Amino acid sequence: MEQTLLTLENLRSNALFKYCSDADLRNFLRMLKEETFQAKTVIFNENTRGERLYLILDGKVHISKITHIGQETTLALLEKGDFFGEMELLDNEPRSARTLALEKTIVAGLSKNDFDNLIKSNHIIALNVLRTISKRLRTADQTIVKELEHTIEISRQHIEKLNLLIDAAKIVNSTLNLDKLLDVILETAIKSINADRGTLYLLDEVKSEIWSTALRGNEIIEIRLPVGKGLAGYVAKTGETINIPDAYNDSRFNPEVDKKSGYRTNNMLCMPMRNRDKKIIGVFQMLNKNGGAFTTGDEDFINALSIHASIAIENARLAQEMVNNERLSAVGRMAGTIIHDIKNPMSVLRVYAQVMKRKSGNEEASKLADEMITQVDRFVNMTQEILDFSRGVSSTNIEEVEFGETMEDVLTFIEKDLTKRNIKIERNLSYKGKIKLDQGKMIRVFYNIAGNAADAMPNGGTLSVSTAEQDGMVKIDFKDTGTGMPEEIKRKIFEPFVTYGKKHGTGLGMAIVKKVMDDHKGKIEIESELGKGTAIRLFLPIQ
Repeated sequence: MEQTLLTLENLRSNALFKYCSDADLRNFLRMLKEETFQAKTVIFNENTRGERLYLILDGKVHISKITHIGQETTLALLEKGDFFGEMELLDNEPRSARTLALEKTIVAGLSKNDFDNLIKSNHIIALNVLRTISKRLRTADQTIVKELEHTIEISRQHIEKLNLLIDAAKIVNSTLNLDKLLDVILETAIKSINADRGTLYLLDEVKSEIWSTALRGNEIIEIRLPVGKGLAGYVAKTGETINIPDAYNDSRFNPEVDKKSGYRTNNMLCMPMRNRDKKIIGVFQMLNKNGGAFTTGDEDFINALSIHASIAIENARLAQEMVNNERLSAVGRMAGTIIHDIKNPMSVLRVYAQVMKRKSGNEEASKLADEMITQVDRFVNMTQEILDFSRGVSSTNIEEVEFGETMEDVLTFIEKDLTKRNIKIERNLSYKGKIKLDQGKMIRVFYNIAGNAADAMPNGGTLSVSTAEQDGMVKIDFKDTGTGMPEEIKRKIFEPFVTYGKKHGTGLGMAIVKKVMDDHKGKIEIESELGKGTAIRLFLPIQ
């Protein structure tokens, strides 16, 4: 038979029977019923009827209350020698709290009727109940004050974060310059969550890469990572938040980056930047929070900042697009006026050149007349090309050509201009087959690229041009020995009105090149480094 804990010694040590005589305790033993509750068992719930008072003989009990917002608040932690359940017996109201056995707990139950009789007949027990209630009220007061102070502190922190977010929203919406805006967003994020440094990557969906810029010495370089590679690439792909409190004890962190940079990463927060539609448009990567690891509060702030940042980025892009559209419209009006004004004079000049060629009988004069005709056609076509681009007109006259002959003719024509500028053309034209393309537009592409290369070699140099077949496409390489271009220019080179290192031109040349290549279902790649020249690689489908 299991030994009972319902003994005189246990009753004597209970707060309810303190100072009672042994004779009284023996009488009380007959009124009590021993019960056992296993760990995590609910003894009674809130709003139930109270029929018994419980004396704890062994174990621990947790008394709590569920607030109107569903949060559980601890009212008391009781153990051996305490009793509970008296309030419901005294005021005859439903239970006001929930009681849970934290571990295996043995109690002695006293019925409501017996409890009422003891209160009326034994002033010692009545006094013990009053003392216990008074003690618990004091403890409850302290608990409520602490909870209130905690709530006030949490509210203060929330208000502070909200004010910080409002200020951040004002800051990130203070500029429509995209490059400046990205710096502002990053600096705001770093300052707001007290990080040491960070990187803001934007997502390039076309190339499936994330990119950012960084200052290396006096040069701004572009950093590009494939989506899915590295922690930032992983976040861009999955949308997960990665919070690493101890970088060197986390297998996901790659210490090789620190070795190359000389910077030591202690902790890291990597989060997606989402727009209003929850679509990932970039990644925040924050390093080394001052005073400890990044918190969930930091995550919440960056998440909230993302919405404002994405809106500001979208606004900046729309503003730039509106400016470009207006500028294109102005260029279109100008080109239209030029074509209207010069069409007749140019036609007259062309006719005169043809007449001179027929009547001169002189080979040199005939060549000059051909050059005049070519230059007139080139000028009119160039102006018409700008007009078409500004109006969004896209038409191609596709025909099959001998590509080797086309390249030779183009390079011979270009070489005349480049030789005058002390620039040598090196040819390596391996592909001699046929290809379908708009010969006029593609010649303009080659001329634009060669013209930019010449501008990058003001003191002369070499332009190497090569062709070869590769994976069902013709690869055309233009490589110069010029000044090269910085990353921020290379990144924007196909945008309208972007120029570098020259005062003349419309800034539409490479934008037109990209448009023609897109119309031909081709692609274009650029490699460039300051002081080391530029290589432009075109790919045209053979079929």
